[in-house]
Amino acid sequence: MDRTSGLDRAHEHAVGWLGSLADRKVPPRLTADEMLARLDRHLQDGPTDPAAVVDELAAACEPGLTAMPGGRFFGFVIGGAHPAALAVDWLVSAWDQNAALRMPTPAHSAVEDVAEAWVVDLLGLPTGSAVGFVTGGTMANFTCLAAGRDEVLRRAGWDVAERGLVGSPGVRVLVGAERHDTIDLSLRYLGLGAPEPVAVDDQGRVQAASLAAALDAGDGRPTIVCLQAGNVHSGAFDPFDEAVTAAHDAGAWVHVDGAFGLFAGASPRHRHLVAGAERADSWATDAHKTLNVPYDCGLAIVRDRAALRAAMGMHGDYLIHDAAGEPFDKVPEISRRGRAFPVWAVLRALGRDGVVDLVDGFCDHAAAFAEGIAAIDGAEVLNDVVFTQVCASFGDDARTRGVVEAMLAEGTAWMTGSRWHDRAVLRVSVSNWSTTVDDVAHSIAALHRAAGR
Repeated sequence: MDRTSGLDRAHEHAVGWLGSLADRKVPPRLTADEMLARLDRHLQDGPTDPAAVVDELAAACEPGLTAMPGGRFFGFVIGGAHPAALAVDWLVSAWDQNAALRMPTPAHSAVEDVAEAWVVDLLGLPTGSAVGFVTGGTMANFTCLAAGRDEVLRRAGWDVAERGLVGSPGVRVLVGAERHDTIDLSLRYLGLGAPEPVAVDDQGRVQAASLAAALDAGDGRPTIVCLQAGNVHSGAFDPFDEAVTAAHDAGAWVHVDGAFGLFAGASPRHRHLVAGAERADSWATDAHKTLNVPYDCGLAIVRDRAALRAAMGMHGDYLIHDAAGEPFDKVPEISRRGRAFPVWAVLRALGRDGVVDLVDGFCDHAAAFAEGIAAIDGAEVLNDVVFTQVCASFGDDARTRGVVEAMLAEGTAWMTGSRWHDRAVLRVSVSNWSTTVDDVAHSIAALHRAAGR
């Protein structure tokens, strides 16, 4: 079979898709059930030419695609793939490297070393911190919290790797009342159960005094404190200096969930939002959000490389180990794609100043959205717009939901509805490199029309 028979067709369809983003409506035209009717659900006996397979899939799926990579998708905190990262991500699949071990994949291992150092430096984190390239934000939190779980239990004299969790002292986990749900999910995966919520202010920031009081009221169990860089509704950041000091004074491991907000540390204008976060023990972020790398690229960052390797590493007689350590020692998977390649590509393409412009541009667009929404009759911006998130109400819950539905029906832009502080809200998340000032203006105009209906 010709290895390249479908690549030209895939390239043609991909270029056509990307070229359509500026003009097409953002929502898909068909539902999932309607899409099923377009697909041949009978698996034939014989083979099909790869080029024909590509054509069939592209033609069938086009009406069911959402213009998520375009500049007017603000529904979730997801970036659009930067051109350099997208192109290199094609190479990742073509090169087909299982980037688990250094010796068989020296190209990826070297690029991973460089990308690791660049990320740590850009974010203002401690030099020498280990970066595990994982599947996404959830697994980044999972990986960091696994290192924290094992380390705080080790300090208490309990070896999780040898003895498991049954009979252990247990681990107490303190979190802000408005943490992201992936923290709870990661803790469940890790066998730690539900965390203990700590009071937050009206923007979702942990109250440092409440955290200190909760730590003082501890029951003697080893403790992890989870803080947040970027509330998913308000974009707010926890008070890291006070919170980290209180947690470390109590002997706790501090983890920062910075799925999209950790990149504030790359911007001189916004670095104050993460002041003190560099003193934590671990940090999670998702490169497909603020950094605009294609999907399947979370970053689990841990200050203590040995703690990360103790939690994630494994040894098999058939594996070829390198004295420098193995990439899979920092992640849950052995079979893994070359995720460092697109991270390296977008950082090389943007440079330090380009990353700053990217972050600041998102924040400027969010501020413009807040100003435009505030000018709509009956609309109210509910959060302090400090980063990339805007939450708005258009009166009562029914009218707010109606505005969301009207926006999606018109199709100019995609903004999701949510609930925050027991109110229906329209949430705007700005995180796509391709969003322009015109995209924001057109989207605000669409909001005015939706609210007017």
